[in-house]
Amino acid sequence: MNIPKDSLKSQAAEYGIDLTEEQLDKLECYANTLVEWNEKINLTAITQPNEIATKHFLDSLLLLHAIELPQNASLIDVGTGAGFPSVPCKLVRSDINLTLLDSLNKRINFLNALCEALEVKSTNIHARAEEGGRNPGLREQFDVATARAVANLRELAEYCLPFVKVGGLFVALKGYEIDDELDTAKKAIKELGGKVLEVKKYILPDDSKRSIIVIKKISQTPAKYPRQSAKISKSPL
Repeated sequence: MNIPKDSLKSQAAEYGIDLTEEQLDKLECYANTLVEWNEKINLTAITQPNEIATKHFLDSLLLLHAIELPQNASLIDVGTGAGFPSVPCKLVRSDINLTLLDSLNKRINFLNALCEALEVKSTNIHARAEEGGRNPGLREQFDVATARAVANLRELAEYCLPFVKVGGLFVALKGYEIDDELDTAKKAIKELGGKVLEVKKYILPDDSKRSIIVIKKISQTPAKYPRQSAKISKSPL
C-alpha cells in the first residue's frame, strides 16, 4: 500500500510539523502493518491509504501542534488500540519516552510487532486503565497522558489523570462538538486534580473535525481514584 506522502507532508507542514522522507516511509510501513494485522484482529474500520493518512496519521500528529511537548517527555497512551495518537508522534519526536497501555493482549501483540517493524522504542503494557492508574510504578509518573477515545470526558479523566505527574498534562482527542461534554466533566476534572487549560479545534483536509482538550494536573489525584470500571460508568463523577 502506498500512502499519499506528498499531501501528508504538506498537510503536516501547515501545523508546523516537518516530515522527513524517512518518517514518511515509516508511516507507510505503519499503514501496511495496520492493514495486514487488521485482517486478523479488529484494529480499525479505516483501511484506505488516503483515509489512514488523514484520519489516523495527521489526526494523531495534531497532538504535537496542540501542546509544547518537552524534550524527553514521558508519555502514556491510555487505551491506545492501534497506537493512535502516540506512535505517529513518536516517529516525529524520537526523544519521547513512550508507554502504550491497552486492555486487550492481542492489541499489545500488534503493538509489539509494529514497534519492531518501525524500530520504535516503547514500553507496551497489557492492563486495564483503572488497574494501571493504581499501579505505583505508573501512577503520577508521566509528563503527559493522552487518549483518543469515545468515552465521555468525565470518565476518561478518571482513567487518565491518575497517570499524570502534578504539573503535567492530560490531552484528550475528542469530537468537535465538545462544549456540553466539557461542562459535564469539569466537576470530575477538578475532583481528580485537573484544570482545563484550553480546547483547540481542528478541521482536517477531508472535513473531518477534531477537538483537543488540554488539562493540567494541578494537584494529586485522591487515592480512591480511579475506581473500578463498572463504578466509573455506573456512577460517573
